[in-house]
Amino acid sequence: MSKLVGTVRRDDLAGGLWILETADGTRYQLRGDVAGLSDGLKAQVEGKVEKDVMGIGMVGPMFKVDKLTRL
Repeated sequence: MSKLVGTVRRDDLAGGLWILETADGTRYQLRGDVAGLSDGLKAQVEGKVEKDVMGIGMVGPMFKVDKLTRL
């Protein structure tokens, strides 16, 4: 299990998707337990990078969220 910290961004592409941008500028497309997110939210997510999964957003690796903590 991995932990990432960053800022949540909303992208309206294809009906909407959530992105986490880390301090070093790396972007992850979030999936899984993403209820209650809002654009600009500082958060820590726990889960795993899914290397064999692709998304329509093509913003970066897919990250399956198992737990989200607001910061």
